[in-house]
Amino acid sequence: METKIWTPDELPAAVRAIKRGSLVAFPTETVYGLGADAFNEKAVGKVYAAKGRPSDNPLIVHVADPEQIDAFAQRNEWADKLIKAFWPGPLTMILPVKPGALSATVTGGLDTVAIRMPDNDLTRSLIREADTPIVGPSANTSGRPSPTIAQHVYHDLHGKISGILDGGSTRIGVESTVIDLSTNVPTVLRPGKITPEQIEVILGTDVEAGQHAVKADEVPKAPGMKYRHYAPDKDVYMVTEDEWTQAIIWAQSQLDPVGIMLTNDLIAEHQLSGMDFVWSLGPDADSAAAKLFAGLRHFDAQPNVNTILVAKMPETSANAAYNNRLNKAAGGQDVSELLED
Repeated sequence: METKIWTPDELPAAVRAIKRGSLVAFPTETVYGLGADAFNEKAVGKVYAAKGRPSDNPLIVHVADPEQIDAFAQRNEWADKLIKAFWPGPLTMILPVKPGALSATVTGGLDTVAIRMPDNDLTRSLIREADTPIVGPSANTSGRPSPTIAQHVYHDLHGKISGILDGGSTRIGVESTVIDLSTNVPTVLRPGKITPEQIEVILGTDVEAGQHAVKADEVPKAPGMKYRHYAPDKDVYMVTEDEWTQAIIWAQSQLDPVGIMLTNDLIAEHQLSGMDFVWSLGPDADSAAAKLFAGLRHFDAQPNVNTILVAKMPETSANAAYNNRLNKAAGGQDVSELLED
């Protein structure tokens, strides 16, 4: 299969592909998604095959307008408040699914469905003109760093999907916050740009932010809860601010080059500006989130690099999404494990 890269002017071609049951990658403000008609079970099955995604990992359904929800899910007062405050935007809501409205291929066999309305005019036009909600997991090989430009998608999925709607670089760079609104207490299942504190202000009630460990025989309610995610083939280690001096000394002592990913202030502090194998995460946590996956992919493509050291941010609610993705990419590995050797 030839995978085409379509410009925004070629939107009609992407619409036709969705309507005929093919797969189309699309841009959002978070990462690129892999789209298929949510009501076409065969098309949705192709998403799992293209990504190599476990079949019990439910998919997020993307809508162009809140009214589309009513065809397949049951809204509640919490949902209406959050829609008004945060949509379109990086917030996914889990709601009860209407019986028989969606296949188990979409929901993972659960009685709930995850839904979001992306803050991207091009993608909402795709959904609207295709006249169907679209499933949209990240458009990458399952487990690898998520794609933030069309070329990342092409690298992972060329020959497996019909095309990629190129909307340029994504703005936020990490996946949406996922909140479960199907239980008695609203619960954040995956951290993202929108924090539990922001949600509490809108709902006027406490929001749980803990993530329980998903058992081997349990179906996760949201993506990113059960399986290995966001990881390159190279070893990744997290580095806190006070560990960088020793981490850089260790890196410089290695025979093979070590990829180093850190913020601009740390680059200046440790006099690393302009050096090879240094990837800037920008000035702050927001820019770091936007650049994290691209940096991991950059060093993954370097044949001589076997180890990547990445800056961990202070543990705050605003940094939770970045640290969550980094922790998963690193498999929990901290640079202290290297320094002790």
